[in-house]
Amino acid sequence: MNKIAIFASGSGTNAQNIIEYFAAKKTAEVSYVLSNKKDAYVLTRARNYKIPVRIFDRQEFYETDRILDFLKEKGINWIVLAGFLWLVPENIVNSYPNRIVNIHPALLPKFGGKGMYGLNVHRAVLDSNEKDTGITIHYVNRKYDEGNIIFQTKCRVDESDTPESLAGKVHKLEYKYYPEIIEKLILESADL
Repeated sequence: MNKIAIFASGSGTNAQNIIEYFAAKKTAEVSYVLSNKKDAYVLTRARNYKIPVRIFDRQEFYETDRILDFLKEKGINWIVLAGFLWLVPENIVNSYPNRIVNIHPALLPKFGGKGMYGLNVHRAVLDSNEKDTGITIHYVNRKYDEGNIIFQTKCRVDESDTPESLAGKVHKLEYKYYPEIIEKLILESADL
């Protein structure tokens, strides 16, 4: 069975959704949740589902191979970013080509890059008077939000929308599509 490691920095609603989705599947399992924040609520969510966690700091992530060695030792096949705010280092990107997936709460290439996360993205969408927004699921490379796009879907931006209401619309898309697309990628890779 394929083993997924989820990297997350925050509350972890997407991580929980992915854990629940794969708990009912035979295609993969979420084996670990890793975080750069020891107080991130995603760690509580993971423990509630009996998923082991691993916390790391900036020095360990960027200046050593310890996280890469950990992933290999645990037999991790796929890395899924779910609200993870750090750039993935080159040693991990190179060791998992087309096996690291991220979701972004806008239609890339618009509204991507460093600092573009959470309500910052939705504010930027509203400030630009966009008619549509949505989600982008993409592979991770060495730059923020610039990996090859795997999937996009849209929702309307209404005149009455606030950053919070837009976030709610986008979250619905994330919860519906992110686990499905991850599973599709895993199944397609098995056919290669």
